[in-house]
Amino acid sequence: MMRSILIVAILLSIAAAYYIYLPLPSTISEPWKLMFMDSILRGVMHLSFLAHDLGLSRPFDIAKYAASWDEIKGPQSSPAIRVTETSFGGVQAQVFESTAADQEPHLKRGVVYFHGGGWTLGSGKMQTYYLQCWSMAEELDAVVISIEYRLAPEARFPDQYNEAVQASKHILTAEVLSQYSIDPKRVAVSGDSAGANLAAAVAQQMALDNSAPIKFKVQALLYPALQALDFNTPSYQQNSHIPILHRPLMARFWLEYLSGDPRLVMSLLANNHSTPTPSQEIAAAKAKTDWTKLLPVAFQKSYKPVFPLHGDPKLLEKLPGLLDVRAAPLLAETKVLKAVPPAYIMTCEHDVLRDDGLMYATRLEEAGVDVTVDHFEDGFHGCLSFAFGPFRFSVGFRSFRSYTRWLKENL
Repeated sequence: MMRSILIVAILLSIAAAYYIYLPLPSTISEPWKLMFMDSILRGVMHLSFLAHDLGLSRPFDIAKYAASWDEIKGPQSSPAIRVTETSFGGVQAQVFESTAADQEPHLKRGVVYFHGGGWTLGSGKMQTYYLQCWSMAEELDAVVISIEYRLAPEARFPDQYNEAVQASKHILTAEVLSQYSIDPKRVAVSGDSAGANLAAAVAQQMALDNSAPIKFKVQALLYPALQALDFNTPSYQQNSHIPILHRPLMARFWLEYLSGDPRLVMSLLANNHSTPTPSQEIAAAKAKTDWTKLLPVAFQKSYKPVFPLHGDPKLLEKLPGLLDVRAAPLLAETKVLKAVPPAYIMTCEHDVLRDDGLMYATRLEEAGVDVTVDHFEDGFHGCLSFAFGPFRFSVGFRSFRSYTRWLKENL
């Protein structure tokens, strides 16, 4: 009996080690901790997709349920920070207010924040985002408004974008800013990952909206997802299997957002939405994602562009959002970029989305916009969120400090 138990224990240990171990670059922050955390996340995602394949649930249902365990139940205030739940233009939000002005009345900074999660997962109520926004309000003596836009599959593009714009327009009014003692000349729009996608798109739209007299002063984008025309940029090739955002998962998120068939993942990863003889519209869009011209040489390394032999012209007909600037802010015209506010863009070396941010920085600079690129050599996707919660990383703390320092100096 004991022999059988020992054999089973050894086999389970080997299986667990095989699942947890993932070869990682030595330059990545705290690799063993990251491996363990990623094994939990991958396990949840695999279980979620398996349940879907068996017809038991929708693709991300179990992942959403697991994420809900981490949510803060109800607003929790303190003497320094007042937290309330409300809505702006019909869009739900949490408001984190520094109470410093209660003792000495003064106008405060304002930050409109969009959480990440592939337009499908996440919530501003999750512990990591809750603590992040709380800390931002305290560090910056600010009012941080965390927007609860609806998620796929209940909402699909352009719903999330429309809600982000709708909430922002409602917030950027004299009435709302006065209600929260926010200085109308010191309001930022920010977000991470898919939330940074929404923040960049909102910054573009609000800059062009002549009906909105109050504008965002700055935009702060944390490892943004900005295009889905090329899943073979150097960072996608280099970091294909690096936690916590694996290349196939990012393609899956885009398909979920754009109402695409999940079976198209392999087509996207092969860049089959490109063709050897593209139309004028597609060629113009591809020029705005041409990393051979937009990426600094140091980041191109020895990688080569990936072109399909034949491609699938019908793929873009099935996924028109791939060419829609509201979904892919990197595709904006230069005249639009000229109008947007100064930008802070955080990128991480070990992140598939690194080059989205770097290419956007180049395009903004070429349009004459002031840009600060904050690159973390030991960073991975989502690292700033790990300044908080049970899985704290040193790069998470450093990146959060750098981000808030920039906001403090520029907002």
